[in-house]
This record gives sequence, C-alpha cells and structure tokens, in this order.
Amino acid sequence: MEINKHEDLGLVDIWLSREDQTSQEVQDCLRDLYRRCKEEKYTVAVFYSGQKDLAEETSALLRYNRRRSAERAVQWEKAQKRQASR
Repeated sequence: MEINKHEDLGLVDIWLSREDQTSQEVQDCLRDLYRRCKEEKYTVAVFYSGQKDLAEETSALLRYNRRRSAERAVQWEKAQKRQASR
C-alpha cells in the first residue's frame, strides 16, 4: 500500500496492490484513514491494481487513441473542404 498526501490539493491518494485488496489488516487501516481524512476535510482517491497486463493494456489504449485522432483529423479536413466549396 502506498499513501500520498497532497496538502495543496486537499487530496490523499492510496495505491493498493492485489494483495492489499484482500488483506483484512489493510482494510482496517483504510477505515481509520478514511475517518481521519474526513475529519481533516481531505478527498480520498483509492487506486486498485488490476488483473491485466499494464503494458499490454496501455499499448492498446494508445493505439486506439492514435486511430481515433486520425479519424477525427480526416473528418475535420472533409468539413473544411465542404465549407470551402460553398
């Protein structure tokens, strides 16, 4: 478990490994941390480790975003040509 407190943002981010997610000790610790953060008016963000391969999933997301960006660029160019021909 990794805990980061960002005082300037009023935010506490918590990163949990797969093992942390199933640990009763960690869950008890988190309940206490949530209570303290609420008292101090901090927003808590919890990030859970996933089950899939991070590099593979990130690569797939980047490929999708690149393809979508190219599609939008083509659409924009077509719209510009239509406007110019009016």
